[in-house]
Amino acid sequence: MNDFSVHRIIGRGGFGEVYGCRKADTGKMYAMKCLDKKRIKMKQGETLALNERTMLSLVSTGVDCPFIVCMTYAFHTPDKLCFILDLMNGGDLHYHLSQHGVFNESDMKFYAAEVILGLEHMHKRFIVYRDLKPANILLDENGHVRISDLGLACDFSKKKPHASVGTHGYMAPEVLSKGTPYDSSADWFSFGCMLYKLLKGHSPFRQHKTKDKHEIDRMTLTMNVELPESFSKELRDLLEGLLQRDIDKRLGCKGGGADEVKAHPFFTGIDWNQVYYQKYTPPLIPPRGEVNAADAFDIGSFDEEDTKGIKLTEQDQELYKYFPLTISERWQQEVAETVFETVNLEADRVEQKRKAKQKQRFDADEKDSDCILHGYLKKYSGSFASVWQTRYAKLYPNRLELHTESSSTKPDLVFMDQIEEIAPDYIQFKNEQCIQIKFRDGIRDGRLILTMADEIGLKEWSLSLRGAHKESQELLGSMAKKAGKIYGTERDASKANVLISSSTTSYSNASATTNAASGGQRNANGSSN
Repeated sequence: MNDFSVHRIIGRGGFGEVYGCRKADTGKMYAMKCLDKKRIKMKQGETLALNERTMLSLVSTGVDCPFIVCMTYAFHTPDKLCFILDLMNGGDLHYHLSQHGVFNESDMKFYAAEVILGLEHMHKRFIVYRDLKPANILLDENGHVRISDLGLACDFSKKKPHASVGTHGYMAPEVLSKGTPYDSSADWFSFGCMLYKLLKGHSPFRQHKTKDKHEIDRMTLTMNVELPESFSKELRDLLEGLLQRDIDKRLGCKGGGADEVKAHPFFTGIDWNQVYYQKYTPPLIPPRGEVNAADAFDIGSFDEEDTKGIKLTEQDQELYKYFPLTISERWQQEVAETVFETVNLEADRVEQKRKAKQKQRFDADEKDSDCILHGYLKKYSGSFASVWQTRYAKLYPNRLELHTESSSTKPDLVFMDQIEEIAPDYIQFKNEQCIQIKFRDGIRDGRLILTMADEIGLKEWSLSLRGAHKESQELLGSMAKKAGKIYGTERDASKANVLISSSTTSYSNASATTNAASGGQRNANGSSN
C-alpha cells in the first residue's frame, strides 16, 4: 500500500470502494479497487473476489485491449484485497445519460463499436461478461470507452455456467432460466438491451419505470420488444437480431461471434482498424478538471458496525496466498511511459542545448568561408558499420567534411573527385529515406549513406551535394582541356586529367586539414581551390 498515494473516492461496490491513486515511484495515475476481507467473509464472496482477479489477469495479459479496464497489479494487506486498474476519470455512460440525455443513432454507434471490440477480446479468451449495462461502461478523459468491473465474468472454456447472475433488465432469457447452460450468447442479448437504453433512456423490458424485478424478468422471458418507428431500418434490424430469445437466431450466436455483429448493415462504413486505434472522434468529451462521478458525500461509506463481529483467521488469509500479481507487460509499459519518457526528455533538452551551442560555433567559424551548407547528418559507411553515426557535416565546393563531437579528432574528408555518382533519388535503407554516394573503384568501401529526420533538410543536402559534385566535375573537365592544349595531344591530355585530379586531391587534402585545424578559417588560395 505504501507504493501508492491514495486520493479521493470515486465509487463504491458490494465489497468495497474505488479510489484514484498515484504510483509513488513513477507518478502514473491508476484506480485502486479495495475489497474489504471482512465484508467478503460476511457475504461469503471469497470465490467471487478470487474469480475477479483471475478474469482480470486473463484480459490484461498478452495483446492489450483498449476497450476493457485492465489490471496492472494485485496485492493484499491484512484486511484488504487491492486491484490496481486503468484510471477512467470521464464518468460512466449511465451518469452521462442522466446529465446529457439520450443519445442519437450516430453517437450510439460510436459507443457500440468500441464495446463490440471489448466483448470480442473477452470472448476470444472464453470469458462471458454477464453484466453489460451503461453503468459499467466508463469513459476516459478523451471520451473513449472501456468495459469495467469483471466481478461477474466467467470462464466457459471447460464448463458452461448456468447461474442466474447480472442486472435485471439486461439478463438474457437463458441466464434467467435456472439450470440452463450458456456462453457468450448472453452478452449479445445484454448488448442489445444496453443500446436500447442509450437511445430511449430505459431497458426495453422495464416499461413505465417499474422496479419490480420479477415483472422485469417475466417481460424478458415473454415479451416481444416493439421498436419505435423513429429508429432507422438498419437499427431496428440490429436490435431485433440482438434481442432474439432463441439463441440460434440471435445475432452474434450463429457461429461468427463479433464478426457477425460487425458485418451488420447498421455498421456499414465503419473501419474497424480505425475503431481499434481510437481514431474516430468521440461524441462526448468529459469536462476537463472535473470529477465526472457522484460527489464523495453521495457515494458514502460502509457502516463499520456491519463487520464488527467478523474475525479473520489464518485460514481466511491462506485463501489469498496466491492473490498478489504483476502483469509484466503493463509494468513495462508504465515504466516506458513515465520513467523512460522523463529521462529521455531531459536528455533531449541537454542534447538540443549542446547542438545549438555547437551550431552557433560552426556558424561563426564559417561566416567568411566558402562553406555551402552545414548541419547534423547521420552516416552509415564502412565494412564493419552496424549503426548510424551522427556527424556534423560541412559541405565545400571540393569536399564534404564529417566532424565528430570531439574537437581533437580530425574530420572524415570526402573529396568530390573521389565520387563516381550521387544518386538523384532517395534510397530506402534501414527504414530511412537516404542519400547514396557511390565512390570510384577502390576508394573507401564503395558507398556512403547519409540521412536526417527533416525531409526538407534532407532534400536541401541532396541538391547541394549533387550541385557541388557537378560543378567540381565541370571544373576538372575544363582544367583537363587546358592541360591538353599545353601538352598538345589527346593522350597527354588524358594524363593531364589524371595528374590534375591527383594534385587537386592532394592540395584539397592539405587545404582541408589546414582549414579544420584552424577552426574553419580559410585563405584566398583555399577558397579558389
